[in-house]
Amino acid sequence: MQSTVSILDSRTRSVPRLMGALLLGLTVAMGPAHFAHARGAPESFADLADKISPAVVNITTSAVIEASSEDMPRLPEGSPFQDFFDQFQNPDGEGGEPRRSEALGSGFVISEDGYIVTNNHVIEGADEIEIEFFSKERLPAKLIGTDPKTDIALLKVESPTPLPYVSFGDSDLMRVGDWVMAMGNPLGQGFSVSAGIVSARGRELQGAYDDFLQTDAAINKGNSGGPLFNMDGQVVGVNTAILSPTGGSIGIGFSMASNVVTKVVDQLREFGETRRGWLGVRIQDVTPDVAEAMGLGKGVVGALITDVPDGPAKDAGLLSGDVIRLFDGKPVKDVRDLTRRVADAPVGEAVKVEVLREGKTEVLDVTLGRREEAEASEAPEGAKPGSKAPAKAELMGLTVEPLTEEAASKLGLPGDASGLLVTAVDGTSEAYTKGLREGDLITEAGQQKVVRIEDLEARIDEAREAGRKSILLLIRRGGDPRFVALSVE
Repeated sequence: MQSTVSILDSRTRSVPRLMGALLLGLTVAMGPAHFAHARGAPESFADLADKISPAVVNITTSAVIEASSEDMPRLPEGSPFQDFFDQFQNPDGEGGEPRRSEALGSGFVISEDGYIVTNNHVIEGADEIEIEFFSKERLPAKLIGTDPKTDIALLKVESPTPLPYVSFGDSDLMRVGDWVMAMGNPLGQGFSVSAGIVSARGRELQGAYDDFLQTDAAINKGNSGGPLFNMDGQVVGVNTAILSPTGGSIGIGFSMASNVVTKVVDQLREFGETRRGWLGVRIQDVTPDVAEAMGLGKGVVGALITDVPDGPAKDAGLLSGDVIRLFDGKPVKDVRDLTRRVADAPVGEAVKVEVLREGKTEVLDVTLGRREEAEASEAPEGAKPGSKAPAKAELMGLTVEPLTEEAASKLGLPGDASGLLVTAVDGTSEAYTKGLREGDLITEAGQQKVVRIEDLEARIDEAREAGRKSILLLIRRGGDPRFVALSVE
């Protein structure tokens, strides 16, 4: 049976817009972080549970959803259950009255004045949010802000007395094998504690900012938004998703690392929204074959720029084919590393970006924009269709021909797109193995534009004459660019 990653909230009725999505989680740190130290398994977790339980909360949300005939089961005519289901429908067979949907989840208090962290998916679409404390007291909560990219939500309650709260540790100090304790509201059963270890670090599920701690501490639906504690009682992650063939816990759970979340929550608390830095480039990792095709030395790492649309990077002079080696004075390991560091950088401030360009190092000052604004207006770009009649050629396992206006229109490409269109890929070729497919558009070879077949042939010859084993192609698929290195031997 195939394993699936499941969300962890428990629902009496599911809000349709929340169904079927892979929902990620969060943790948060407010106030000074404390360092976690590895320690052996205690004889009992009871003292730790007593200490931190008052800060963990159950969350109940509700929302009114429209009923429709699509929501109702389809029964055979004459079914003995027909009368039962008819009461929920109009005489015309349409959906009945709007229904109130309820959802259960977990969360935790991060300040004595009532700020609470949970997952965005726990409260998404809700018009009422109620917090139940360990003391059984219940208070309504208002939403301060959300970040769907990390599935974080920040809530606030008004309490007549200071609330117990938890502080946050440094998730980067957690090691595989360290003891952790999970708390939350699994399956709507109320406050529950489970213990285990950190099984793995740095797990990614789907987001650009993912940094999950994997744990075997038992977590289930309803734990979503609840904290994962180290043995000092500090939050190092939030129980978020489980990998399971059945939807139940099998000891593979994921908690978003606290160090990812602290910056987000600080922004939500200050602005009610996130403000991530934006460099304005499309990038990919520098793989060994790409490095060889570009004539780079062994061991070169960084982020290879595949495209520079209008934005901060273009204004600063960055070019496609540049390899970003340093960002704000620190080495760039890969795409994931650069993406996070740019996002964490202040919007509107200049940072130094060191790139490797044609074998030489250049340092450029880039004033970062705001990612949220860029994503709202981002649009793909392209260049001019070839006007000559197609002339096919087979090169490196690819059948290519110049892009025509008709072909560009059929593929939904921009009117000014240009390059060589891949019309077939040999299934036994290296090109196929590396993911090239019919409909891909080759826009550059050897970091030079190609429009005619002769252009590509000339670039291949140049690579061979230079003693290179491969050539770097810039491929566009659906507007998204990426570099691929193919052998020319």
